[in-house]
Amino acid sequence: MKRFFSTAIFFLAANGAALAAATTDGSGALSLAALASKYSPTVKPAAKAALAKLADGHAKIAFPKGKTIDVVVDAVSCRASNVDITQHACELTFGEKKVQVAGRLAHEIFATLLEVGVPPDGAAGTIYAAVSALDCTVDPDEITQKAGGGAQCKYEPPK
Repeated sequence: MKRFFSTAIFFLAANGAALAAATTDGSGALSLAALASKYSPTVKPAAKAALAKLADGHAKIAFPKGKTIDVVVDAVSCRASNVDITQHACELTFGEKKVQVAGRLAHEIFATLLEVGVPPDGAAGTIYAAVSALDCTVDPDEITQKAGGGAQCKYEPPK
């Protein structure tokens, strides 16, 4: 009985940790910010271009000194079929605006969510990964230093 109880407590604690708010940084955070910014109505075109160049491996970019890029998404929900392996889809929510993404770009968002530690969930031939309150900050000046910093994202479990 004692062993069952301690195993149950460990299981509940582990699952509770997976459902808590999380923070990620580094290349995964940069990729997530760059991918989400592409669809954001609030990220300015120059910032989107800067994030795209950074994500493509160009650390030295023209961007105003001392400025950061913020990418905020109310919710990201992705799914991939493990039956029809060609099917990938994501929905990004920015306030009232919802953006549907499919195919390779959806797979890239889905894979990046998994890379940064979002726990997958599955049901009936579909694997899901979702977050809410995604908030990323990218500092191009810090990325230029090539010391591993400059991108951080915070997110919460899906609502």
